[in-house]
Formats: sequence, structure tokens, C-alpha cells
Amino acid sequence: MAKKEFPKKEAVNKEPPAVKGLDFKPKISGLSDKSFGVIKFILGVCLLPFVYSITVAFLNEFGVIDPSLQHKFWGGVVTLLIVYLFIWEPASVYSKGHELLAIVFSFVRPLVNVAPYLIPIYTLVLFIAYLILSLVITSPKLTGYFIFLFGLSIGLHLIFGAKSLRHKKEDFLKANYIFGFSFVYILNIVLIAFCLNIVFDKFSFVNFSNNAFQMAKAVFSAVFKQLFMVK
Repeated sequence: MAKKEFPKKEAVNKEPPAVKGLDFKPKISGLSDKSFGVIKFILGVCLLPFVYSITVAFLNEFGVIDPSLQHKFWGGVVTLLIVYLFIWEPASVYSKGHELLAIVFSFVRPLVNVAPYLIPIYTLVLFIAYLILSLVITSPKLTGYFIFLFGLSIGLHLIFGAKSLRHKKEDFLKANYIFGFSFVYILNIVLIAFCLNIVFDKFSFVNFSNNAFQMAKAVFSAVFKQLFMVK
């Protein structure tokens, strides 16, 4: 008589489901990202008084140079805005600058990612070209062309830098944008002031720095007194 065969029972897996183990790291990672986002948001807010003080100090110091050159500088900035808003978005031009900086800083890996945001490559190229040409050409028209293109190039860098930071995904509390663009803006204004100090005798980088520091100090002092009711 044939032996009756019974279906074999499958071995019971006593280990906990894998999904429970996988959930743990993402939760910690998400919490860590949010904590870091809060820290960057606080640092970004702390940079805002410097944004204000550096802007005011720059405008005050910039006002000492020839009014016609001031108009050319702002004409460059406004021209870039008009072209960007109504005619053509020069994103490809900005991207080429990114690629150039990536080549220049390819030997320093961390700088490859941040240099395109921090360094206005076209502004620096124009500045170096002007210094070289001014040794040969003494016409005041050269300075006019330079200051116009200088304003246009810095406008290009700040507009597209802000756009790139604003569109970053998973930006908790917009911390990357507030902190990142504030830092980029401060660094770029300082760089512009340094360049103008070399080009124009009347523009003083020392006065600009001192005024910016004193105004930022006054803002922080006023905020501290309001928060802690200090007389």
C-alpha cells in the first residue's frame, strides 16, 4: 500500500521583517537634515544684518565716484534685468561660467561644488582684462565700458545664483536659500568693493569695511537690547 505523502510545511522565518530595520535610518537621516536646516536658517537670519549693512555701506562709498560712471554701472545691472525678464534668459552663459570654474577648481574637490555660487567668474575676468588694457589704453571710454559690463556681469551672477539656490529640493524652512544667498551676496559685494578700490582712487575699501561693520554692530546691539530689555 502506497504511503500517503503530506505537504511539507514551509520553514517559519523568525527574523523580524526587513522593513522594520530599513525605516530606522531614514527617520534619523530626515531628523538630522531638519535639525541642520534649522541651524542654517538661524545662521541665515543672523547674516541679514550684514546684508543690510554691507549694502548701505557699499552704496554710500559708491556714491563718491563720478556720477556718469555710477549711471553706467546701474545701466549694466538694469540691462541684464530687462534682457532676463523680457528678451532672453542667459542661462547658457551662466552655465558656461560654472563649467569654467569647475575646470579651474577640479584639483580641489569640495570647491568644485561651491565655487560657481561664490565666485563671479565673468566679473573677475572683466576686472583682470581691464587692468591689463588700462596699461595700454588711457581713454576714459575704457573705464565706461568696463563699469557697464561690470554691473551687467555681477547682475548675471547674483540673479542666476539666487535662482539656483531657490530651486534646490528638500530645502527645509528655505534654509539653503536664506543662508546660502546671504553668504554669496555678502561675499560678492565685498569682492566688488575690493575691485572698485583698485580701479577708483576715491573709493575706499577700508571706509566701506568700517562702515559696514559699525552698522551691523548697531543692528545687533539694538536687537539684543530689545530681546533682553537691556537699557
